[in-house]
Amino acid sequence: MSDPEPKIRTGAEVTCEEVLTFLWAYLAGELPPVTVEEFERHLAVCPSCVAYMDSYRTTIALTQGIAEPELEEMPEDLMRAVMAARRQD
Repeated sequence: MSDPEPKIRTGAEVTCEEVLTFLWAYLAGELPPVTVEEFERHLAVCPSCVAYMDSYRTTIALTQGIAEPELEEMPEDLMRAVMAARRQD
């Protein structure tokens, strides 16, 4: 059973942990306006979260153009050897 989707507490200041938990949704514009305001209030007073968010944005930008590597098919004799070794364990 998986954990329910995390929720932001309402009516309280957003914590650094909540900023990290919901950073993707914030950057993707998927948070409700009230929550965005709470996030931005936190970011206005927390340079650590701003630095983390900036590095997160940079990582996204740098990795967007990277294609997934093409996987080569495993040679049949290697596959048989791996399967044989697994049966021996």
